[in-house]
Amino acid sequence: MKSLLLSGALLCPGLVAAQTASSTGTPSTVTFATYNVSMEAENYFPRGTPGNSEKVLIKELASGSNPQIKNIAQIIKTVRPDVILLNEFDYIKNPQEGVAQFVKAYLKEDSNGAKGIDYPYYYYSTVNTGQPTPYDLDRNGKKEQYGSDAWGFGNYPGQYGMVLLSRFPIDAKAVRTFQHFKWKDMPDALKTTTEDGAEWYAPEAWAQFPLSSKSHWDIPVKVGNKTIHVLASHPTPPSFDGKEDRNGKRNHDEIRFWNDYITQGKGNYIYDDNGKKGGLAPNASFVLLGDQNASPDEGNAIPDGIRQLINNSAINGGTAPASQGGAEHSPTNAFAKNHTAFWRMRADYVLPSRKGFQIVDSGVFWPAKGEPMAELVEKRESSSDHRLVWVRLKVE
Repeated sequence: MKSLLLSGALLCPGLVAAQTASSTGTPSTVTFATYNVSMEAENYFPRGTPGNSEKVLIKELASGSNPQIKNIAQIIKTVRPDVILLNEFDYIKNPQEGVAQFVKAYLKEDSNGAKGIDYPYYYYSTVNTGQPTPYDLDRNGKKEQYGSDAWGFGNYPGQYGMVLLSRFPIDAKAVRTFQHFKWKDMPDALKTTTEDGAEWYAPEAWAQFPLSSKSHWDIPVKVGNKTIHVLASHPTPPSFDGKEDRNGKRNHDEIRFWNDYITQGKGNYIYDDNGKKGGLAPNASFVLLGDQNASPDEGNAIPDGIRQLINNSAINGGTAPASQGGAEHSPTNAFAKNHTAFWRMRADYVLPSRKGFQIVDSGVFWPAKGEPMAELVEKRESSSDHRLVWVRLKVE
C-alpha cells in the first residue's frame, strides 16, 4: 500500500478491490458499522510502562495470533461491513505496522469458517488522547501531563485512537478533521465551574482546550458514483469526574458538535484543522459512526445531547439496532435489546442521513447463550466490552 501525508494524517488508499470498489456504478446496498474494539496497548502489557505501548501493540498485530484480536476479526468477518469505524484502536505512527498489519494478519485470511475480508482503504490519524499538557486539568494538585491532565484522557499519545476501514475509495483531498477545534469557540459551550462558581480550568488552559477528546472526522467515501460522508468520533465517557461534571459536559458538547455540523445554519462557527469554516454542505448524504458514550435513556450522560442528535430531522434515527444477547444480558431492562455494551447501555451508534438512503436491516452482534459464536462475546476479555453495531442501507 502507498501512503501519503495529508494534513498530518496518514491516508492509505491501497489497491483497488475490483469486486467491491467498482467505479462503474453504485451498489444497491452498503453496510456501515461501528465497533469499540478495546485494542489499546495497555491490554497487552503491565500497566505503568506506557513507553512500550507502541512496540507491544505492533508485536501483537504482527503475530496474527492474539486471542482477543482474533475474536474481534472473526466478528468483523462474520458481519462483513463495507465501511467500519474501530474505536479504541491505538494510533501507531507507521500505519504499515498498525492498521495495515491488522488487516493483513487478522482480516484477509479465512478463519473458523469465516471468509477473509479485505479493506484496501482506510483513514488513520492522530487524536488528543494522551497528548500531554502542562496543566492540572483534573485539579488534584498535580501536573501529571498524561492521564486526566492530557487533552484527552490517556496514558500515552494515541491511546484509545480510531481508524476507519473501507472497501470503497476515500476522497483524500476532501477529508476534514476537527482535532484542534477549541471548546471555547462553541457558542453556549457547557463551561465547567467549581461548586462555588469559579472557573474550573485555568484561563490559559481553557484558551487552548480542544473540544474533541479524540477527534471528529468527516471522511468522504466514494461508493460507486455517490459520495457518502462518514462522520466519525468517540466522545469522552461522562464519568470519572466529580460534581463539576467536566467529562459529562464535554461529552454533551462533543455530541452537540455533530448536531450543529449537520444542521443548516447552526455550524457556521465550526472550523476544521485546515481553517475551513462551516458545517456539512446542504443535501450531502452521511452516516454518523462511533462510540458516543451516551444514551437518551440510561447512564451518566447529559441525555439532551444524544437525544437531539438521534431526533435531528436530517437523521433517520427511529429504529435502534437490537440483539437477543443484549436482551438476555439484562432481562428486566426495557432498553436491553438495544444495548451495545457489556456494562448495559446503548453507547455505540450508526446513524444514517434521511437523504440518500433507506434502512434495509440493522443489528448488534450479540448472540444469545447457546447460539453460534456466543463464545466470542461471552466475557469482556473474549473480544471487547462493546458490541459491533451495523446498519445495512439501500443507496438511493
